[in-house]
Amino acid sequence: MYHKTTVQAIPTKSGWYNSRMFIDEVEIYVKSGKGGDGAVHFRREKYVPRGGPDGGDGGRGGDVVLTVAPTLNTLSPFRHVTRFTAKDGANGGPKNMTGKSAPPLHIRVPPGTIVYDMASGEVLGDLTQPEQTLTVCKGGRGGRGNQHFATPSNQTPTLAERGEPGEEKTLRLELKLIADIGIVGVPNAGKSTLLSAVTNAKPKIAPYPFTTLEPKLGIANLDDETSLVLADIPGLIEGAHRGVGLGHDFLRHIQRTRVLIHLLDGTAEDPLLDFAQINSELSLFDPLLAQKPQVVALNKIDLPEVQARWPHIQKALKKRGCEVLAISALAGTNVRQLLYRAHQRLAETPPSTAPFAALPVYKVEADPRQFTIESTPDGWRVCGKAIERAAAMTYWDSDQSIRRFQRILETLGIDEALRQAGIRNGDTVYIGDDYELEWRD
Repeated sequence: MYHKTTVQAIPTKSGWYNSRMFIDEVEIYVKSGKGGDGAVHFRREKYVPRGGPDGGDGGRGGDVVLTVAPTLNTLSPFRHVTRFTAKDGANGGPKNMTGKSAPPLHIRVPPGTIVYDMASGEVLGDLTQPEQTLTVCKGGRGGRGNQHFATPSNQTPTLAERGEPGEEKTLRLELKLIADIGIVGVPNAGKSTLLSAVTNAKPKIAPYPFTTLEPKLGIANLDDETSLVLADIPGLIEGAHRGVGLGHDFLRHIQRTRVLIHLLDGTAEDPLLDFAQINSELSLFDPLLAQKPQVVALNKIDLPEVQARWPHIQKALKKRGCEVLAISALAGTNVRQLLYRAHQRLAETPPSTAPFAALPVYKVEADPRQFTIESTPDGWRVCGKAIERAAAMTYWDSDQSIRRFQRILETLGIDEALRQAGIRNGDTVYIGDDYELEWRD
């Protein structure tokens, strides 16, 4: 078996930054213990020449149990050890002595571990609570000794059972960080600086994209009775929902958070376009992510150029129904207000009460990338969850945003499907019921 890590070489202003990200997905082999063999034995005592059968039963093999250890926060212990085998039960003995059962083999995993059976793809468990356990392989039953096989016609049986073999499985462990609030944004928006400023976390900080190659947790204490667990989710780029860059490895960590702090880089070329891009990537990866409450913050307000563009950005986001704060993670400006607002949204957002069997992880019933194309007297109508969401999140007054929407059409295969259907220059394309476009080759 092997463990999965990601080694990514990322271009930066200072050359190539090579880093092994933290291990958040591993495959392990587990095997429970075999049951002990039953014994064949007869009483041998003085003056009892024909003692009856007294072979004892074998002991039960050890179970393999995953146990949540709250002190762990990665799957790195599995980097070098990926095979786990529980002990076998002891064999039965004379005088009806039952063999000793083997103890369970406890494998410690961090909170937030989802366990998959590699053979079937089935989710075996979602381990979130400290000391929560999940038995993934049951130990084999001990074999019965010959005492159980005596009959009136056969009072000296030489028959016993061997222990039941243990179970074996290949498991995939997937870690999703558990935090109240996730900090999201484009690379270099200042997420690590914010986390470092409000918690004791010590993330790597440098003035180039993709400094953070692994999610990090921190605890912010607002007062003696109020604390928040925050996760710095590494910067997302366009195409993250398709796994571009480090997309899939990081997007799944956002799924467990209840509230998002969406941090905008005030020095970016177009913070509004960045805002739309991140929301689009979240929604394309999992529609439920788009429903999470967000607190939007424009970072680096301590810089004069950001102060100058702040009124325009504030007005544009308010027009779209978004509450936005201006902060400086580096200078600490309005950071406490941001945390209190995030805590307020957290208090307004009830935790998920869905039972494990119904919702071990977020699931989408149908592939959101699927679409239909219908020819109408007025043109062509394209319907599909992913493309309609992308259209709704596109800034149609921005040429870059429109070009990005065109790339989404190509990525989803809609562009080619329309060509094969016979679309011509000048034809009208309707995206769902709300958007009307003109086709141009």
